[in-house]
Amino acid sequence: MNYKDWRIIFMGTPDFAVASLQALVEAGCNIVAVVTAPDKPAGRGLQLSESAVKKYAVAHNLLVLQPEKLKNEHFISTLKNLQATIQIVVAFRMLPEIVWNMPPMGTINVHGSLLPQYRGAAPINWAVINGEIETGVTTFKLKHEIDTGNILLQSTLPITENETAGEVHDAMKEAGAKLLLQTIQALANNELQEQTQNSLLNNSVIKHAPKIFTEHCKIDFSKNVEEVHNLIRGLSPFPGAFTFLNNKILKIYRSTKEIINHHDEIGKFISDGKTFLKIVCANGYVHILELQLEGKKKMKIEDFLRGHKFN
Repeated sequence: MNYKDWRIIFMGTPDFAVASLQALVEAGCNIVAVVTAPDKPAGRGLQLSESAVKKYAVAHNLLVLQPEKLKNEHFISTLKNLQATIQIVVAFRMLPEIVWNMPPMGTINVHGSLLPQYRGAAPINWAVINGEIETGVTTFKLKHEIDTGNILLQSTLPITENETAGEVHDAMKEAGAKLLLQTIQALANNELQEQTQNSLLNNSVIKHAPKIFTEHCKIDFSKNVEEVHNLIRGLSPFPGAFTFLNNKILKIYRSTKEIINHHDEIGKFISDGKTFLKIVCANGYVHILELQLEGKKKMKIEDFLRGHKFN
């Protein structure tokens, strides 16, 4: 059966998922419905905001479903009536079995890591925070336990030493879209051999990617420069690694490393008042390139120093 004859239901919400949906549409796939998050109040006026996936789907005249609850009887009935051949999930909620097990070909997921490593909600962030030099994207079959299903295909991506999570995200969403198409074509041609995740472990320790909370974002300058630098870029642009300056939150989005022996006080701010601001870490200094002080806009360090005086 040609994959263009499949009835596909796509599920996703943020910008990361749009690239995959767009790839399917441009490949001529039959998208019978798009499932995404309900509209949410946002901004000062609390106007209803549509997800990135919904905006794309509406612009391309695709049927949009926005269930509050995925076990809702009307939603389940609607899915059944759509008679999907397969469902595709990219950056969406955890699905109940009645949903993921419905189509004859099941449900496949695009995940932003080389599974079984970095299962969880924030795989890109944690790969950068942990200083990985390589990550990737995985397509796999959904089953009960989150991010544990049999692997279909994988592709790798490098992570350079100053690359932010946002930059990795942008590269990965394109790689994920490409891998998804390869997966669908290979499934249609019966060319795929599913692999269990355990078969890929090779006695390695599993690294996890839990949701990022505020406590993960506060910078500990008693750590090595490498760890501080990796935290900063791993949380950039969102939610942002932070410290405090004059009792105000200072978010740091870009930095560089200076590894050197010193006798300065850990956490001290050092600046010439014009071109640089560095903060003392255990084995050197982290130089701040882009930051945002509470109540101010994000800015380059030179612009910040023009308006802020250090003693």
